[in-house]
Amino acid sequence: MTTTASPAPVTTATLEAFSDAWNRHDIEALMGFMHADCVFQTAAGPEACGTRHSGTAAVRKAFAAAWETVPDAQWINGRHFVAGDFGTSQWTFTGTAADGSRIETDGIDVFSFKDGKIALKNVFRKTRPNLPAAK
Repeated sequence: MTTTASPAPVTTATLEAFSDAWNRHDIEALMGFMHADCVFQTAAGPEACGTRHSGTAAVRKAFAAAWETVPDAQWINGRHFVAGDFGTSQWTFTGTAADGSRIETDGIDVFSFKDGKIALKNVFRKTRPNLPAAK
């Protein structure tokens, strides 16, 4: 009788590692956490859910765009929670906008997991005016 091992469940350590990959701007590591049928719903966009990116190619492109828009983007003060196939990561997003103003705003990712991977990353971020550029 042959049995196949179930994938390891997503844990808070998994979400910490996922967050670390974001801060390293490591697209290969990020995509390693994502399920083949992944969905990324952004904080802004024309739809009620923001902008929805489905599938690994679309999600990869959308993830990379975050660093193109804000090259020094960081997600700090992370707090992670997992319960079964659901999890959250709270964070403060920081970076410099193209005009030199500073971004600092809180947010949360709401996750659904499938087969030990992230199936859905749904972002919610506070709307806050940028801070003056550093002098």
